[in-house]
Amino acid sequence: MIKQFAILTMALFVLTLGACSSDDKAKTGAETNETAVELYNNGLKAMKDGNYRLAITSFEDVERKYPYSEYATDAQLLAGKAAFEGDFFDDAIIALDRFIELHPGNEQIDYAYYLQALCYYEQISDVRRDQKATNEALNALDTLIKRFPNSQYSRDAQLKRDLTLDHLAGKEMEIGRYYLTRGHVSASITRFLNVVRSYQTTTHVPEALHRLIEAYLSLGIEDEALRVASILAHNYPGSPWYEQTYKLLNPELRDELNRQRSWLDRTVESLLAPE
Repeated sequence: MIKQFAILTMALFVLTLGACSSDDKAKTGAETNETAVELYNNGLKAMKDGNYRLAITSFEDVERKYPYSEYATDAQLLAGKAAFEGDFFDDAIIALDRFIELHPGNEQIDYAYYLQALCYYEQISDVRRDQKATNEALNALDTLIKRFPNSQYSRDAQLKRDLTLDHLAGKEMEIGRYYLTRGHVSASITRFLNVVRSYQTTTHVPEALHRLIEAYLSLGIEDEALRVASILAHNYPGSPWYEQTYKLLNPELRDELNRQRSWLDRTVESLLAPE
């Protein structure tokens, strides 16, 4: 009888411990969720107040302390956004890299790529300085546009890509002009040709063509100068750079250029005429 009572008492004790353990887990889970919410909201408030360092810390604490809470994933992305808005671009890139690696299928993954591209774009410097960030911005923008062509951020990314290309073309022009004015004509030709071939949609192409003509004429290569002048005349007839080119040519080259333009105009008209 004593033995049976002892067994029953032990069983009740175990059940009581189990019940307490379940209650504690439920309580802990509730406290954990509430604390994650508190940290998350603290981060949002800090961002709104412009206290980006505090925001970053709050969002990182959500992930670090409560990695399985429903707020952890969003907190990772928001840590990158807070770092971007605070101009802590290196920190933002690292945070966004991590988000992209851990959550490639997240519904906001295109936004993460967009923010990362902006981190590089905002660091684009004057054309007289190193253009590493400009090239990185171009690569990041290309990645976003190719991977998410229908994203709401792709249109802005395309606009920024065009401006980035124009910036890189400007850098090539700056170097090319430097070489040309110092008599390194062959080196300048390489730069100007790169603008014409690699940055065809930028605003620098008319000047690049004009500078090529200057370079070829300085070397006495009139045939090549005339060929480039014909391209400039056909594609940018109203450009101030074409006007400068025309003044630069001697009378014989001008006459030949006019003959070529006249022939080309007639050829184009015949191709466009209805049958």
